[in-house]
Amino acid sequence: MTTPNSANFIPPDALPFPPLAHLAAELAAGRTTSRALVETALERIADPAGQGSTAFIHVDANNARAAADAHDALRASGTVLSPLAGIPVSVKDLFDIEGQPTRAGSVVLADAPPATTDAVAVARLKRAGAVIVGRTNMSEFAFSGLGLNPHYGHPLSPYQRHVKGDERISGGSSSGAAVSVSDGMAAVALGTDTGGSLRIPAALCGLTGFKPTAARVPKTGGVPLSTTLDSFGPIGVSVACCALVDRILAGLPPVVPAARPLKGVRLGVLTNYVTDGVEPAVASAIDAALKHLEAAGAIVSEVRFAPLDRLGEINRFGFAPIEAYAWHRPLLDAHRDVYDPRVLVRILKGQPASAADYLDLIDARRAMLDTARVELWQRFDAVIAPTVPVVPPRVADLITDDDAFGRTNALILRNPGVFNFLDACALSLPCHRRGDAPVGLMLAAAPHADDALLALGRSVEAVLNPLR
Repeated sequence: MTTPNSANFIPPDALPFPPLAHLAAELAAGRTTSRALVETALERIADPAGQGSTAFIHVDANNARAAADAHDALRASGTVLSPLAGIPVSVKDLFDIEGQPTRAGSVVLADAPPATTDAVAVARLKRAGAVIVGRTNMSEFAFSGLGLNPHYGHPLSPYQRHVKGDERISGGSSSGAAVSVSDGMAAVALGTDTGGSLRIPAALCGLTGFKPTAARVPKTGGVPLSTTLDSFGPIGVSVACCALVDRILAGLPPVVPAARPLKGVRLGVLTNYVTDGVEPAVASAIDAALKHLEAAGAIVSEVRFAPLDRLGEINRFGFAPIEAYAWHRPLLDAHRDVYDPRVLVRILKGQPASAADYLDLIDARRAMLDTARVELWQRFDAVIAPTVPVVPPRVADLITDDDAFGRTNALILRNPGVFNFLDACALSLPCHRRGDAPVGLMLAAAPHADDALLALGRSVEAVLNPLR
């Protein structure tokens, strides 16, 4: 019998929504309405025993209800804008939404004027009929992979959530985005990924997260972290959910790519850099997943990509600290004392970087992209690594220990950050057995191979689902 102390315990009212295709079919058949879906989401957000108060920074209940009613009226007249129409969606607090301030998870921007227009990504979701229920919590200014926020609270992973003293991080920076989906407060979430901020919380919350090629979705409207590395994408309960939202965000027809059969697919398993410090539970889950993929017909080969061993040296400053420092300089002059100190340290890391350092970094990245094109993307349809090398860490181990925070943050960002640096598209899929700690398997492919990766991801997901 399942008890509240079981590792896999999730209250019935915190279960995720079904996949988007199922919701669209229910709406089309008249078995539910947009208003009913939105009310369910809002009730879960408002539940005092749930995660709504930490997962969301702002709840837009009145506008969500009005939008839901409008889509129900449109549907009754025969108009359906897309398969996402009428479905509740959450938006990370990094994006501009007309009439709302964009705080980026910070009190530094608490008095920011309301946005006058929607971010392009938000506008495209609205045009597709998404009903935005609210703005989700995040690491301040998206500058941490742990998802802890001293201003607005710490959204928790579903894993071990109800074991007092053993609560686990949801991962960041899109922490509230992931929890909004894991707890059924939204059917899908819009987030960002500069060094793993979609894939990390997806992995630590047992969800699917997709980081597109950085140029795939316009970045107009909102607060940047790194103009070079920032990517905008979804967290959902399936690859198809992520694929649908990605197509909408990219301005493409909302058609999910068909699954690509695994027979003969070339998968390269990285054996250096990303394998350091991998916990046994993660290694075991990844190994089991690889065996099943091989049995399904994939050609699984190990690959060492030597340039990764120099990544730490190359990223002595890094794009995110340099570009974040440039953006934050005016705010630092007036508000330095109210920044999250752990975020401030990372921003200030970019201060001593010279123009020559920045140009050297650009050149080093260009050289690595050229090498990856030959040694990875011409050899493999996708490469594989653990999304995160550890199971969700305990909140209590991190909130008061700066050294532990720094070490854990660097470790959790390491693997997904590789593929931001390589300008790849990347997908995190849950691969753990039911009841075990969540583990993400990361698939990455060449820049601009987004649709092909999502098609492959659908077949990989089908192989992994029986394990779960």
